Amino acid sequence: MEPLSERIRPKDLKEFYGQEHLTGDKGILQKNIRSGYIPSFIMWGPPGVGKTTLAGILAQKLSRPFYTLSAVDSGVKELRKVIDRASKEKFLDSPSPILFIDEIHRFSKNQQDALLKAVEQGTITLIGATTENPSFEVISPLLSRVQVYTMNSLSERDLEIIIKRALETDLELKKYKITNIDIESLIRYGGGDARKTLNLLEQVIRQFPTTDSIEITAEVVEEVARTNPLNYDKKGDQHYDIVSAFIKSVRGGNPDAAVYWLARMIKGGEDPAFICRRMIILAAEDIGLANPNALLIANNCFQSVQNIGMPEGRIPMSQAAIYLATSPKSNSAYTAINAAMKNVDESGPLPVPLHLRNAPTRLMKENNYGKDYLYPHNYPDNFVYQQYLPDKIQNVGYYKPQDNSMEIKIKNRIEGWWKKK
Repeated sequence: MEPLSERIRPKDLKEFYGQEHLTGDKGILQKNIRSGYIPSFIMWGPPGVGKTTLAGILAQKLSRPFYTLSAVDSGVKELRKVIDRASKEKFLDSPSPILFIDEIHRFSKNQQDALLKAVEQGTITLIGATTENPSFEVISPLLSRVQVYTMNSLSERDLEIIIKRALETDLELKKYKITNIDIESLIRYGGGDARKTLNLLEQVIRQFPTTDSIEITAEVVEEVARTNPLNYDKKGDQHYDIVSAFIKSVRGGNPDAAVYWLARMIKGGEDPAFICRRMIILAAEDIGLANPNALLIANNCFQSVQNIGMPEGRIPMSQAAIYLATSPKSNSAYTAINAAMKNVDESGPLPVPLHLRNAPTRLMKENNYGKDYLYPHNYPDNFVYQQYLPDKIQNVGYYKPQDNSMEIKIKNRIEGWWKKK
């Protein structure tokens, strides 16, 4: 028997929920259907949000021949066969057959290259589906020939409607006498994936005999699910989105949000070393000289997690995240090195002033290497005024102390040293 998600797959936009920005009255796909024209495009979004379903609805609405390939088990040979068949079905000005490629990001460069001519000449109308960012996974020549439509995660309201529709319309489920059902738990364990949510619903219901009146509680759903309720792809956009939220929460001084996103990464199976490395970078980039101890804390956290492992490692990671989030912030070290590197690119390899050069040989000394260098320790406060930058940029300033207690002290010290300048 087909899974529930297949049995109730929408065949019309009236039965399709979510993606209003594409399928609503003013949505681009709705306009395409009304006009009878559809360009080649790639749908990018999380699993179970309707990418395959939408492709089928469009083909049916536009009365186009419809071919399907999965990038998981199709190669260039299979692709060329489909393109050849499509070219034979296209006559004069007739609309192009639709080729739907699921998980198009799994196609190699050669496989994607094989699509270019067919898409360019209109032999096929390509509809691709991917959970990965097309900017990174689809070759530029193909991207330039297609539109990219972003698919959003389904809302709890969308999922609730989908569950209720399944209970009301599916003949198999209607055999059961369901007196009560905890929809909230199904949604939570479904992880925003309609396919996963529906299949979980069916698994839960089939635990009971059809002769009994059944009540589906949160405990029943949890017992059947026995899987991680979090939708976290360590190699996909969830990986980048969640670590981005973590970094921005720490940078923004919100320890609660920092710990929440940290927990999401830990529960999702993220590599602890990756999280710790991000905290080390953040400590230098976003806290820097406002609190130099932050870098020590982040580095010690990394070493601690390596020594004790998980799950105990979550505790020093939480401590470090909270410390970094509540620390004063400064990105002066980050902006200083960026400005200096930009200056290097613009000015090229300027010569080192002679008095700063090393002079290990007599010839170098005869050529004034190291001449007139002033050794700071021979002067009061271990400081003496002299030029340290090349002549062309001797008055440039990269480091700009920011307005925090630590850097105010640094600023006063620098001004005291370099008052002549």
